Amino acid sequence: MTELQATAANDAAAPARAPRPARVRVQRRPVHGVLLLDKPPGLSSNDALQKAKWLLRAEKAGHTGTLDPLATGLLPLCFGAATKFAQVSLDADKAYRAVLRLGVTTRTGDAEGEVLRTRPVQVDRAALEAACARWTGPIRQVPPMYSALKHEGKALYEYARDGVEIERAAREVTIHTLDIVDWQHESPETATIDVRCSKGTYVRTLAEDIGETLGCGAHLVGLRRLASGPLTLASAITLEALEAMPEAERAACLLRPDSLLADWPAVRLEASEAARFLTGLRRRVAEPDRPHVRVYGPELHALLGSAHITAGELIADRLLSPAEVQGLPN
Repeated sequence: MTELQATAANDAAAPARAPRPARVRVQRRPVHGVLLLDKPPGLSSNDALQKAKWLLRAEKAGHTGTLDPLATGLLPLCFGAATKFAQVSLDADKAYRAVLRLGVTTRTGDAEGEVLRTRPVQVDRAALEAACARWTGPIRQVPPMYSALKHEGKALYEYARDGVEIERAAREVTIHTLDIVDWQHESPETATIDVRCSKGTYVRTLAEDIGETLGCGAHLVGLRRLASGPLTLASAITLEALEAMPEAERAACLLRPDSLLADWPAVRLEASEAARFLTGLRRRVAEPDRPHVRVYGPELHALLGSAHITAGELIADRLLSPAEVQGLPN
């Protein structure tokens, strides 16, 4: 018997293989709005986004700034037309609750890194308040190596894992408020603080700076985002709760796309003016100059886009398509 004949005979004698189950293909659909997600620990921001996108069967989605896998809390997710305004949330001030472990510094500035140094903690509340005051207002921060900041197309944390140190320029951020929520002066010494800050602030770096000001060092053991601009954690939903809902009810959890623009003044146009504005034409309006406005048609929730007003002219910045305007929830 030839080798080919033997192979054929063996194949004929082998039991028939069960057919592979067909892959379920998710039928995507246009979905427009903002989902306020309460991100769990251990999940990357992109993983959370992809899970929510799958649950909503959305065609287009994006998030408004990453949270570290260890961090929890508010992660606004944009779908459809709302993705056009994601930068507004990226640029907005943020609020966090941070837990600092005093007396210990780590390689990464958080609880995941190896311990570099342990020092005694001789701190009272007055010293802690003074340290927080020292780091309130405009400050300069050097971005940490263990961050997603890119260098030549590669995240800094990738270089750090390979033992490569990249020179980083300090940049200015603003710490609007630093409030002490809790202070535990028994070992292990911890301080819980509420931080309201400008975009681009690294709270783990802030924790390290406060620790060095106190003379004992510190690292971050907990971080929870409470707010991003006008959006707050109070209205957020978990992935588990979203998944447990009947599919037909999930879209009701979305806020309107203009929730990202809630702090901006509104301008409403008549139907003929709205149609011209949607083509990108400048319109004359009896409004003062403003750097940012949200623009609506005559219908109650007919968001048309964002714009600015200069010398009485309404000038479009980001426009929705006619299909997106029609697809917005009532």
